[in-house]
Amino acid sequence: MSETQNKAAVTDADYAECAVPKESRRSIVTMFMIMLGFTFFSASMWVGQELADGLDFGGFIGALILGGVILGLYTGLLGYVGGKTGLSLDLLAQKAFGTKGSYLPSAMISLTQIGWFGVGIAMFAIPVANELLGGSTTAEWVLVIIAGICMTASAYFGIKSLTIISYIAVPLVAVLGTAAMVLAVKRGDGTIVEQFAKSSGSLTVIGGAGLVVGSFVSGGSATPNFTRFAKNGTVGAVTTVVAFFIGNSLMFFFGAVSSIFVGGNDIFEVMINLNLFYLAVLVLGLNIWTTNDNALYSAGLGLANIFHQKKKPMVLISGVVGTVASVWLYYNFCNWLNILNCTLPPVGIILVFGYFMHKEDYVDGVKNTKVVDWFAVLGVVLGAVVANLVNWGIASINGMVVAAVCYFIGQAVNKK
Repeated sequence: MSETQNKAAVTDADYAECAVPKESRRSIVTMFMIMLGFTFFSASMWVGQELADGLDFGGFIGALILGGVILGLYTGLLGYVGGKTGLSLDLLAQKAFGTKGSYLPSAMISLTQIGWFGVGIAMFAIPVANELLGGSTTAEWVLVIIAGICMTASAYFGIKSLTIISYIAVPLVAVLGTAAMVLAVKRGDGTIVEQFAKSSGSLTVIGGAGLVVGSFVSGGSATPNFTRFAKNGTVGAVTTVVAFFIGNSLMFFFGAVSSIFVGGNDIFEVMINLNLFYLAVLVLGLNIWTTNDNALYSAGLGLANIFHQKKKPMVLISGVVGTVASVWLYYNFCNWLNILNCTLPPVGIILVFGYFMHKEDYVDGVKNTKVVDWFAVLGVVLGAVVANLVNWGIASINGMVVAAVCYFIGQAVNKK
């Protein structure tokens, strides 16, 4: 371990300012649990509802597979780079975008993750307050504050607490949610295939795959923040691809079953319909918690890079902002967050190509002298614009292609 790493290790067990050393890497089981818990997010169930409403069962499975392959390829590459280098998204961005150029991707990831953190808190507090206390505003805010404190605390204490939460939540959500889904199907009028056949048919498989990719591509861009703790690049890639495919697919099924059997978009509503209120609250809370603490953790790392502060106080600030703004974010910001989702894939693809084209710059001890790579910055800006304005194809892929072309042009120009 270098002198810099030794100093960082004493003060920061999460290695926000340096690569994670080999002796601090986690087992493949731990990495799988962390990455699986990361995908357990109720917003993905909304996509499951859209898929169920617009596709038959065969189309639904086709969209899951096609979207899963695309999302798996993207996040798997990021998982490999994170595991291979031991660097967070923000440290990788310093290499690809420059020390000050990295502020752009750090700001983007922080803004989106704080936003989704706030939305997640409200997604827990609002339905629970409605079911438990008749929609009382006071009860709603009490739940918002309690959830915000708990989720911020787990992100504050870093990878260790994230691991503990994942080991508790992942099995419970998977088992209880699946059991509720099976019970709903058994009590329904006809098989799940027959129920899917009643969909409007308004979606194509390609359109559905686009929804699958878009549902988690922004969160997936933060993959290196967690896979840097993997034993190596292969473990980082494999655990990411497998966990993301299983976790996202499970969330889509939860949302689809909720839609076709109880007319909702969340397994919480299915469990309420089955008179399993307390289990429903448990599953909803844990489901959101496993993603929210990961989101806040990423936001803290991003803000630490921008303001040159320690991660922990940045996590606290992010948690306070997300908690205070949660209800407003839930009702006013979801559409903006979906727009911002399209801005992050260009960042991720540049991080991937930056590593594979310049591996020599990622060796421990190599000083980073680049201040701003303007072609990388331009790639992100143009990629985001194209992803949001071009209606053809899959938005995130369009953005990545444009960003990659800009980056390649920049590398060619810089060589001359």
